Amino acid sequence: MDNILSNNDFVLDDFNPMSIAKNIAASLKQRRLELNITQTELAEKSGVSYGSIKRFETKYEISLSNLLMIAVVLNATEEFKLLFSKKQYTTIEEIVKMTEKKERKRARKSKK
Repeated sequence: MDNILSNNDFVLDDFNPMSIAKNIAASLKQRRLELNITQTELAEKSGVSYGSIKRFETKYEISLSNLLMIAVVLNATEEFKLLFSKKQYTTIEEIVKMTEKKERKRARKSKK
C-alpha cells in the first residue's frame, strides 16, 4: 500500500505533503547558499551525511532528526516552534465553543 507521499494522484494544491517537502527543501537550499555553505560543509557541520543532504535537496526525503540537525546549523530552528502551535481564536464564539465541556461517550459493542 502506497503512502500519501508516494501517491501522485494526491495533488490538491501547494498544501499536499510532496509540495510542502519540496518547499522546505528549496528553502533549506536557499538558506545554505545564502550562507555560502556547500552540501559537503553542511554535512560536516551538522553531522548529517552528504547523501542525506543531497537526497533531501533533490528528492525531498529526510528524517526529522536530520532535518533538525541541519536547521541548527542554518539557524532555522525557530520555524519548528510554529509547527502544531496552538490555534489562534478570532471570535468570542470560538473561545466559548472551545471551553464548553464536551460529553464523552463510550463505544458500545454492536449486537449482531
